[in-house]
Amino acid sequence: MLGVHHSAICTADVEQSLRFWRDGLGFTELFDHTFTGDWPELFGAKSDRLRSIFLGDPQTPDTGIVELVVFEGADDASPAPQRPRHGFFLVSLQRDVDETLSALGGLGFTDGVRRITVAAPGGRTVPMAVITAPDGVVVELIGGVR
Repeated sequence: MLGVHHSAICTADVEQSLRFWRDGLGFTELFDHTFTGDWPELFGAKSDRLRSIFLGDPQTPDTGIVELVVFEGADDASPAPQRPRHGFFLVSLQRDVDETLSALGGLGFTDGVRRITVAAPGGRTVPMAVITAPDGVVVELIGGVR
């Protein structure tokens, strides 16, 4: 298996999503292009135009890419779940939890943040937090073992 190339998030507000993923979480914009294709056939889209913005780390490209996708006329996002549900669950990122939440807070993205500390082997702990991205995707932050 070659690995997971990217995860795509269909966004209603690309500027707000860029502030969250790029400015708040530290992803770098790798690519921004609008494609014309048979997206109605492939995805059931209402338009043959798709804007694709790849975000990742150019120094370590194999760590994964988050793609922000813009479809004209896309349906509204579902409400954020109150508890786990079947299907796509979350995007998990290794980050300094305090530093990342501080950056997101400075951008106004800390509503609904939940934090815990998990016991790790050897009496050590791991800080964790979850936050919901602008289009309803749950993002898990996992800090280093302490």
